[in-house]
Amino acid sequence: MVSEPRIVGPAFYARHGKSLSDWWNVLHPPYTIWHLSYAVIGAALAPDLSWGALGATILAFFLAVGVSAHALDELHGRPLRTQISGRTLRVAAGSALLGAIALGVVGVVRGGYALVVLIPIGTVLVLAYNLELRGGRLHNDLAFALSWGGFPVVVGYAAQQPPFDLARLACVALAALAAIALAHAQRQLSTPARHLRRRAADVLAEVRYADGSRSRLVREDLLAPLEGGLKALSWAMPLLASSLALAHLG
Repeated sequence: MVSEPRIVGPAFYARHGKSLSDWWNVLHPPYTIWHLSYAVIGAALAPDLSWGALGATILAFFLAVGVSAHALDELHGRPLRTQISGRTLRVAAGSALLGAIALGVVGVVRGGYALVVLIPIGTVLVLAYNLELRGGRLHNDLAFALSWGGFPVVVGYAAQQPPFDLARLACVALAALAAIALAHAQRQLSTPARHLRRRAADVLAEVRYADGSRSRLVREDLLAPLEGGLKALSWAMPLLASSLALAHLG
């Protein structure tokens, strides 16, 4: 007898039930905090850390990535199966993106002139990636790693209005490359996990060992190492970013 396929949630952190659960799922808390950590790491590389500028940077990225980008993503095919109306998602995406831009403009007025270039780049990245403009040419692993990995590091540093220093710029470049690599690793783990959760009706597999024994694998067996790595990294990055920022208190 073939058992009925088990229904699983769209993500390991997904909640079910009330409307607040839908918004929790849209915000992708583990991933959002993970990507905000890159901005904190960039800011921590500045010689003097402005906590006000850091707070504004974190809020701007939360609005742009956590709210706007994820709301646009949910509009495209409803991957999280939420009941939030399309109009509500569009309003949330637009207002959050405008809020992020406004915070960036404040940063420019306060002397963060590099943000004049970075603000429009970030706006284009949010819209082009999540709306899959131009046939989805920017909706790929490389664009994801550059947009949500390396870019926040650069913006986090620039928002601190640091003096020009080639050695520190080299450190920022290396940190951005590390963030790009980590974001790429995230994508390599999350893509097959999403397919298993959101697209696969069921999984039936068998491992045959050299000694002739066999064991059966189900969907949970395949998800465990993928999501185990994602969970560990989603804790590791905020902890690392926090330690680098708190080092400036000394």
